[in-house]
Amino acid sequence: MTDDVLAELRALRAGDLPTHGGRTLAYVYDSALPGLDELAASAHALASSVNGLDPTAFPSLLRLENDVVRTAARLLGGGDATVGSVTSGGTESCLLAVVAARDSRPDVERPSMVLPETAHAAFHKAAHYFGVRAVLVPVDPETFRADPRAMAAAIDDSTVLVVASAPSYAHGVVDPVAEIAAAALARGVRCHVDACIGGWVLPHAADVPPFDFSVPGVTSISVDLHKYAYCPKGTSVLLHASADLRRTQYFASAAWPGYTMLNSTTQSTRSGGPLAAAWAVLRHIGDEGYRTLALQALESTRVLREGIEEIDGLRVLGTPAATLLAVTASRDDFDVFTVADEMKARNWYVQPQFAHRSSPANLHLTVTAANAGHEEELLADLRASVEAATEAGPVRVEPEIVAFLGALDPGSLTPEEFAGLLAAAGLGGGDRVLPDRMATVNALLAAAGPALRERLLVEFLGSLYS
Repeated sequence: MTDDVLAELRALRAGDLPTHGGRTLAYVYDSALPGLDELAASAHALASSVNGLDPTAFPSLLRLENDVVRTAARLLGGGDATVGSVTSGGTESCLLAVVAARDSRPDVERPSMVLPETAHAAFHKAAHYFGVRAVLVPVDPETFRADPRAMAAAIDDSTVLVVASAPSYAHGVVDPVAEIAAAALARGVRCHVDACIGGWVLPHAADVPPFDFSVPGVTSISVDLHKYAYCPKGTSVLLHASADLRRTQYFASAAWPGYTMLNSTTQSTRSGGPLAAAWAVLRHIGDEGYRTLALQALESTRVLREGIEEIDGLRVLGTPAATLLAVTASRDDFDVFTVADEMKARNWYVQPQFAHRSSPANLHLTVTAANAGHEEELLADLRASVEAATEAGPVRVEPEIVAFLGALDPGSLTPEEFAGLLAAAGLGGGDRVLPDRMATVNALLAAAGPALRERLLVEFLGSLYS
C-alpha cells in the first residue's frame, strides 16, 4: 500500500517542470550537489511533527532558528544587535517588514511606503493587506535602477518605510541602496532592502556597492534560504538591525479565553520541518561551499549574458549584477512569447514577463549553479528558438480585439463573462491546465492590460481550484 501511494505521487510529479538540471529557469534553485536533497529530507522528517508555535515547548527549534538567523546576519553585515525571524518565504518576510514599519508609527493616520516601480509585487500585496499606501517611484528607463533623488522626494510625513531591491526580480539590477537609505535616515524613516533573491549571492560578487547592514540607514533585510542558499521550500529570513525595530513585527493577544497567542511571524502553528532542513543544508554547505556555488552561478550568468548578446535579435535589459537576466527582442519580426514556446519544446522553461512602462516584454532567466558548464547547450537552443520564432513571425492581435479588451471594465464583468473570455484566450479549462503553446494566450493577456489581466488570471486560478 505504501509503495502504491508513492508510485501514484511519482506519476503525478512526472507532469511537472523539472526541479533539477538547470532547465527550469524560474521557481526552482538547484545547487547540483549530490546528496543534498536526501540530507534535507532526512532533517525535515526529524522535525516535521514539531510545532514552532511555542519555542519554550520545543527548544530545539529555538536553537535552530537562532543559528540560521546568526548565519544570515553574519553574511549580510549584521552585528551583535542584529536579530531576525525565519519565515515561510520572501513574501512573508516582506509582509512582516511592512507591518513592523506600519505598527511602529501609530501616530500616522494613513501610512505610506515609497517603492521603486520595480519593487517586488509582495509589497503591493502588503499594501493591500495592511492598508499601507504604496507610493510608486519611476526608475531609470534604461538601467531600471531606482532613482535615489526621486525616492527621496517621494518621502513625506506619512512615509513609514522606504524599499530598495538587491537585486530587483524583473531585471536583476541592484538599486543604489546607500543613497536611498541615506534619504530615509535623514527623514527618520525605516529602509528595507529586499535581498530575497540576491542576499546569498551578492556578498560574493565583484563590483557590487554595499547593500547590507554596513550601509547607514538600512533597518531590515529579507533574504530567502530556498533560493541561493539551496534549501527546500519554503524558508526565508527577515533581519532587523535591532530588537527594537523587530518588536512591532510580533503579535500578541490575550483577548480570548484560550492561551495567550504570541507569534513572531504571520503563522501560528509552524512545522519544524522546513527550518530543520534549512539548518542542515546551511551547516552542510558552509561558508566556503556557498562562495563556490555563488561564483559558479555568477560566472554562468556572465557567460550566458555575453552569449545572448551575440544572438541576432536578442538583447539583455539593464546591467544585471546578480544571477538574473531579462532578455528581450531587438527586432520586430518575432516575439519573445514564441521564443518561450520554442524553448519549452526543447525542454527549457524561461518565464515570460509582460511589458511594463519602459520595460518591454521579455524572458526571465534565473541562473543557478546547476547551469555551470551547460551554457552552450542553452545558448544553442535559444538561438534555434529565435530562428524558429522568426520563421513563424510575431503573434498579432487584431486591432478590433485590442479595442474590445480595452473597453472592458473588469469590475463589472460577471463570472460567466469572465469564463467566456478565458475560453476565448485559450484558458478555458479541460483536461490540460494550459495549452502546449502559450504565445497567443500571452499576446492576448498583454493586450488585456494590467487590471483586466489580473482579474482574468484570478478567475483562471479559481477555476483550477474547483
